[in-house]
Amino acid sequence: MSTDDKNRAVAAAILPLVGGAGNITSVAHCMTRLRLGLRDRSLVRDEELKALPAVMGVVEDDTYQIVLGPGTVARVTPEFEALVAEAPAAPPAKPSADDLAAQGAAIRAARKARNQTPFKLFLRRIANVFVPLIPALIGCGIIAGLNGLLINLGWLPAVTPALAAIASGFMALIAVFVGFNTAKEFGGTPILGGAVAAIVVFPGVAKVDAFGQALSPGQGGVLGALGAAVLAVYVEKWCRRWVPESLDVLVTPTLTVLVSGLVTIFGLMFVAGEVSNAIGEFADWLLVHAGAGAGFVLGGLFLPLVMLGLHQALIPIHTTLIEQQGHTVLLPVLAMAGAGQVGAAMAVYLKLPRNGSIRRTVKSALPAGFLGVGEPLIYGVSLPLGRPFVTACVGGAFGGGFVGLFSMLGTTVGSTAIGPSGWALFPLLDGNHGLGRTIAVYAGGLLTGYLAGFVATYFWGFGARLLEEFDVDTDAGPETVVAASPGTTPPPSPSGPSNPVPEPAPQPTKA
Repeated sequence: MSTDDKNRAVAAAILPLVGGAGNITSVAHCMTRLRLGLRDRSLVRDEELKALPAVMGVVEDDTYQIVLGPGTVARVTPEFEALVAEAPAAPPAKPSADDLAAQGAAIRAARKARNQTPFKLFLRRIANVFVPLIPALIGCGIIAGLNGLLINLGWLPAVTPALAAIASGFMALIAVFVGFNTAKEFGGTPILGGAVAAIVVFPGVAKVDAFGQALSPGQGGVLGALGAAVLAVYVEKWCRRWVPESLDVLVTPTLTVLVSGLVTIFGLMFVAGEVSNAIGEFADWLLVHAGAGAGFVLGGLFLPLVMLGLHQALIPIHTTLIEQQGHTVLLPVLAMAGAGQVGAAMAVYLKLPRNGSIRRTVKSALPAGFLGVGEPLIYGVSLPLGRPFVTACVGGAFGGGFVGLFSMLGTTVGSTAIGPSGWALFPLLDGNHGLGRTIAVYAGGLLTGYLAGFVATYFWGFGARLLEEFDVDTDAGPETVVAASPGTTPPPSPSGPSNPVPEPAPQPTKA
């Protein structure tokens, strides 16, 4: 079977299990997940969906998210969209329409009340601005790392200037892309958002004085571009309400760019520049003066932040640091949370020798976990078991503390892009003492996270009751599987309840 046929087969297998084409209202994807808008949540057959070989897990948030893994999701999504488009436009079949509609409405209302707080919706919008930029950040980051290696080795001197241009071109204009995506996300005209944000990086702003000093091209960076584009959206919407239709095509874009541009030049660029500088200085100060403690806290709390959706607030901070310093010093610390998950999963594998279901889940999800894709281990192993999720956070804390300690000792470890973690972050590492030492510190942090997560889970991750309920022979038949009692399972996550007994996860697919 060709790759295209395989991806189409995956899409075809998923579609009926989410209620068919008539139940789909939107289709999108991020780095690892197929994100679906659903008309009726009750039509989704969760257990059958999670049993598919290509599916690593499911997550519920504002959309229904199916974890397929990096690379795979980008190939399956177009096939899924094509199948939805090819299907006849008809409402999904409902065995009892009134009951199911009422049930679906109740589920949606409860989830909306629990998850869609104004703050989380705002963070999700900010994330939607930056997430589409991640592939370019990764590609340019790896090229920049390769170019630096070639320069240090003295190889291919005729090629390195070209590689530098390729790696730096996107970062030089990232403000324009941020402005475009911001206007699109907040309901304005994308090209107007990009036009206003372009002012931030235009060399001619160096001739303008604001607050008693000359502006610098790029001052304010992505934060300035974000603010400028949001302002442009509000100006444009105001113009749409008050400008006569006959003049709209001329007046609205002119006023939008003019008003937003003037505010950007004589206000936003200076303010955003001060904020950006403060972010960079604080991040450096934090790791230099409180590195071990800060790394311990950040590494330990990152997984709960992900579960609550609050990690999205860090995306513009990472991007600002990359734009300012060439790398973000926070990501390698936060990546240790995944190392704690891997160590905890290994301990679970040894502590439950008779539970073939969970052991198969661990075996199939570990390769993705080593590469920084944590959803299969979180939703298939540690979170459903409860206490191992906490001990996994302990592993992340010790790994983060290790990296932070070396920052205090003068060895900075950073990442030239956001998105990857685990072993996948090695090609993106950057630091202040050469690539060898940077890699050694990061690898030491991973090993510390693996070891701490394993030890904490093996010795403190299981009580006697939890072992009694889960260390059972699941291959002998479904009647032998005992569901965890309320006293041994965690409360439902913000994205929905988890399975008391994880289903066996298949071997993750890779790009």
